[in-house]
Amino acid sequence: MAKNAQEWSQYLSQIQTKDEFKQLHWEGSFFDYLGMVKENPAIARNAFQRMYDMVLSWGTENYTEYKKEITHFKFFEDPIDGGKDGVFGLDVQLQKLVNFFKSAAYGYGTEKRVLLLHGPVGSAKSTIARMLKKGVETYSRSDAGALYTFKWIDPTGKGESLFGGATEMVSPMHEDPLKLVPEEMRSQVLQEINRGNKSEYKVNIKGDLDPASRFVMRELLKRYEGDWSKVISQHVRVNRIALAEKDRVGIGTFQPKDEKNQDSTELTGDINYRKIAEYGSDSDPRAFNFDGEFCVANRGVIEFIEVLKLDVAFLYDLLTASQEHKIKPKKFAQTDIDEVIIGHTNEPEFRKLQNNEFMEALRDRTVKIDVPYITKLKHEVKIYEKDFNAQKIRGKSIAPHTIEVAAMWAILTRLEHPKKASISLMQKLKLYDGKTLSGFTEENVKELRKEAIREGLDGVSPRYVQDKISNAIVKSEIPCVNPFMVLNELESGLKNHALIASEEKKREYRDLIALVKQEYEDIVKNEVQRAISADEDSIAKLCGNYIDNVKAYTQREKVRNKYTGMDEEPDERLMRSIEEKIDIPESRKDDFRREIMNYIGALAIEGKTFDYKTNERLHKALELKLFEDQKDTIKLTSLVSNVVDRGTQEKIDVVKSRLIKNFGYDEISATDVLNFVASIFARGDVKKRE
Repeated sequence: MAKNAQEWSQYLSQIQTKDEFKQLHWEGSFFDYLGMVKENPAIARNAFQRMYDMVLSWGTENYTEYKKEITHFKFFEDPIDGGKDGVFGLDVQLQKLVNFFKSAAYGYGTEKRVLLLHGPVGSAKSTIARMLKKGVETYSRSDAGALYTFKWIDPTGKGESLFGGATEMVSPMHEDPLKLVPEEMRSQVLQEINRGNKSEYKVNIKGDLDPASRFVMRELLKRYEGDWSKVISQHVRVNRIALAEKDRVGIGTFQPKDEKNQDSTELTGDINYRKIAEYGSDSDPRAFNFDGEFCVANRGVIEFIEVLKLDVAFLYDLLTASQEHKIKPKKFAQTDIDEVIIGHTNEPEFRKLQNNEFMEALRDRTVKIDVPYITKLKHEVKIYEKDFNAQKIRGKSIAPHTIEVAAMWAILTRLEHPKKASISLMQKLKLYDGKTLSGFTEENVKELRKEAIREGLDGVSPRYVQDKISNAIVKSEIPCVNPFMVLNELESGLKNHALIASEEKKREYRDLIALVKQEYEDIVKNEVQRAISADEDSIAKLCGNYIDNVKAYTQREKVRNKYTGMDEEPDERLMRSIEEKIDIPESRKDDFRREIMNYIGALAIEGKTFDYKTNERLHKALELKLFEDQKDTIKLTSLVSNVVDRGTQEKIDVVKSRLIKNFGYDEISATDVLNFVASIFARGDVKKRE
């Protein structure tokens, strides 16, 4: 039932956050603030410490990969926006990023560097930067991330001439109130604040006030004959701030534009000509707008989009800002800043930097972190599932494996061909994805990764794949989008791909599509086989028969025939027909059979009963054997000729229901995949007859 106006009013008044508003608008004296810093030193952290603590605040998980301990930072799942900007498969790179923040937080040197995210187009560089900005913004609104600034006030409320007749003047760069403490008093004040400080960081006061605040302080000290305490108690109020990119508080973004329409004032601020008449001079700091991106980002973070496309004049500003933590506004002395500087760039621009001998200073002040394309299938799939899922796509369904084959092709374009002939590119993809392949160990995977120097820095970007999946969905005239529709879109789009100029490269990518189609055939054949042989009673019966024969064989006994009551030799044909399904050679059959019996014996000692489902290889072999025995009775190939008798249709319907229940198909996609697999089997029958 729809709400009326009064009900809406009551509802909205219940969900509004008055308490949060009060917390974010706290105001008090400078001496109140000193007491708060003494009690909780974390409120006086610098920008790097705040950034590092923000990332850690969302928690971590540790796991081992290729015998190496890796930390997963949950923040990069984007818990703030429900995973909207989450990045996957980059834990190693993100660990380097967080280590950069950690080193800077502890003052080990990286706080004097520009953080440069480097990688191919569409590799999540800007997404990571966006998440970091969003993270510090959200963190500043929490109790753990609270931070404060100050404003100058007129205690009489009549209007202060120093402020141009206004009753207050906010700190134009939202500076930490501790900067109000004069240089000569700082060591003693800090000694008192840090006495008994058990927090991770010692409170420190670095840098001077901005030019406008310095001017006001100087004039007020003259008025009160140097009595600093009187100036602070009468004219300073401390207030909490929340960082916000939209409000241009603590978060700045700079993007290169046309050289004719851009100058360095966009970074450092500019003169307010309207106020020159009021204050009488263009060198009066009160007539200056401290609204350049460096000023805006003070206490937080600044992002430089495509940083290496900047004009050289801007890069000089960047050098001083990173190394000295200072900027040079027009007509004023160098001004201190406290902010994390993040830039991102693609590979061609970075190569230019490497080859430009005049940019040696910037290279020296840059910490580069590579953000490559993902090379793990399961993580690439997650990227596309964010946009293409049942919640977002209405009126159409996406058949199982459609997203997977698109992701598979994307990753194959990024992998370097193995140097050893014993492994294929598809096998390499599977090993990287954590699959176990016979004859390959973790050490082999480490070697593969080590020998591939540019892996993940070339290939097709996720954006191209997203566009083509979207095209396939929009173009589809049937209610279910299948893998072939998407693969056809990926292939047809190559001829117009703006970033692939080489015809040889396009040919290579088309060959990879054929490889993916073959892999998809194998996947769906396996699923249909498993659906046909999913009769657990039949598998259990076949397993029992196999185990009886293996037991007799390994113990050199005979098997009692249940029907004739006679003792017979173990059924070698039955055992080999099962073992061959999982490529157990004749020379290894004894080892495999003993392995099975030892496994059953170990379970018996523990008081457990053997279950074929716990042995993956045996389970697969039994399913394939049962499928081989049953496929002719189901007559799946009759689907191709459209001549299906009632009994066969009933069996096919059972298989279809298993595909829906066990493998995530719907009615349409299950029918399509059965027809497709039936055509494969029919082709196979033709080849056999030939």
